[in-house]
Amino acid sequence: LILTIIVGILNVVPMLAEEKKTRFITRLLTEISTTWMWASLMFLIDIIVIYVLGQFIELSLSLCLLMLLAVPLIGVHAYWKAHKLIINEKTIKFDDLENDVNIAHLSDVHFGAVRYKKIITQIRDALNDVSDICDVAIISGDLADGSSVVSKDDFLPLMDVKIPIIFTPGNHDYYPGIKNVVAACKNAEIIVLDNESIEINNLNIYGLTFSFGDIEMPSDDELKSQIKEDKVNIINYHVPYDWSKHSKIGFDIQLSGHTHGGQFYPLKWVSELIFKYNIGLFKDDLNHYLHVTTGVGSMDQPIRWGTDSEIVILKLKKN
Repeated sequence: LILTIIVGILNVVPMLAEEKKTRFITRLLTEISTTWMWASLMFLIDIIVIYVLGQFIELSLSLCLLMLLAVPLIGVHAYWKAHKLIINEKTIKFDDLENDVNIAHLSDVHFGAVRYKKIITQIRDALNDVSDICDVAIISGDLADGSSVVSKDDFLPLMDVKIPIIFTPGNHDYYPGIKNVVAACKNAEIIVLDNESIEINNLNIYGLTFSFGDIEMPSDDELKSQIKEDKVNIINYHVPYDWSKHSKIGFDIQLSGHTHGGQFYPLKWVSELIFKYNIGLFKDDLNHYLHVTTGVGSMDQPIRWGTDSEIVILKLKKN
């Protein structure tokens, strides 16, 4: 009971403090409390498994201790996994593509109390490493987390990226104040597409903003008016929803995130049940594609087990 109260205080007090002003100590306490929340869930699962198995077979004390010891061992690996940003690659083929194009697709950075400025410099370095082969970077929402305030200089390292960066807001970007997030993006020369489009090379990129709140959304006719017949039409939409509709409207590719792929077991299995399109690249009968990335950052717990912290290079090639 005492431990539960302490963990509760560690979670609530820093969270309230971070809403006003971010501090190292409150970010540290937030990271400790969220990591402990993950460990508590894993210990609970362990105890349930031990109890259920014990109803059928006799478990030795050493085996029970080994099962409990697995939690911190997995935790160390999962914490490392969450902070190790990797580059994955996927190929998309079109019959009428004029020139090959490479897109660096990322999402769900979740800049905030748990993943702070280091994740921004990590992305900068990773994007510059692939800038010689990529034409543009596209962020599919949740650049910010909402767990701490966003200041106008927080994304400045991304100004040093050698290719254009496009960003369309997701639901979490509204939590710290969408105006703060947009201001920080523009200060870093990130192109913000809020229900609007831009043409880069032979790409027509439309950013469809997503929020669980009450925001004005374009009609299907308005979306259809954004289609350019001589371009590869991309819709950047935070959630992997409405792909069938967007495909029929004429978008060749939908770029999404949001799911984190479940982030860690056993939630990865739950996420597979909740989301029709949870992770990866999908193709429909119209030869249109949906790509769902697992994201760069992590929501709440700085833990990844069974998923990657990733930037995906989408290689658009002619058939």
